[in-house]
Amino acid sequence: MHIMLTRPIEDSKELIFRFKSLGHNVSHLPVINIKKIDIKKISYDDYSGIIFTSSNSVKFLETKNIDKTIYCFCVGSATETYALKKGFQNVYAAEGNVENLKEIIFKYFNKNSGKLLYVSGEVVSSNIHKQLIDSDYQVDRIINYSVEHNKEFDHKFIQDLKQNIPEIVYVYSQNSANSLLNIIKKYELVDYWMNTNLMCLGEKTSSVLNGIKWKKIFIFNPGEEEFLLYKI
Repeated sequence: MHIMLTRPIEDSKELIFRFKSLGHNVSHLPVINIKKIDIKKISYDDYSGIIFTSSNSVKFLETKNIDKTIYCFCVGSATETYALKKGFQNVYAAEGNVENLKEIIFKYFNKNSGKLLYVSGEVVSSNIHKQLIDSDYQVDRIINYSVEHNKEFDHKFIQDLKQNIPEIVYVYSQNSANSLLNIIKKYELVDYWMNTNLMCLGEKTSSVLNGIKWKKIFIFNPGEEEFLLYKI
């Protein structure tokens, strides 16, 4: 089976190896690049909880001076995994969307318990920062990474792609979906995907690409990539 992955290479290496070991042909189309943003020195002792809305926000945060027993709220299981690897012990994970994350914060963190630190990328799909403040929570936001959209690809790669369209494409975020859509339009690939299954992390991601004619669209959770192969 021909599979295409769209995350940056550092996030795709493990799956590339895994799929190839299973005998699949794997293409890599990195539609975005993630860039770390340096942040000013923070007194983490001022905060009783921390919020992460992406795995990248955890990955790019220097955590050695953070008390790992503070409340740690993660948007989904992939983010939770990174938080646990960083040593956070009191982790609460939502179901992959900000609305559910907000509900979990309301349930487990009293607004009078202290300040929350919200760590995010430059562009976010939902403004949980403002929503929590509107609900009388004390929240500070820091931005520790940005997303760059890849717009130019090797002519030979695009021509080879047209000749050998993958049967499965994995897309992990709205940013990636928007970037992939722009690439599809730019390189006149709109009509090439009718025999391709689109695998999207969340409904917001899939909604960006609904205008393209896919064989079928699947919604998945992090860690289910291999499992999806058996649903086709």
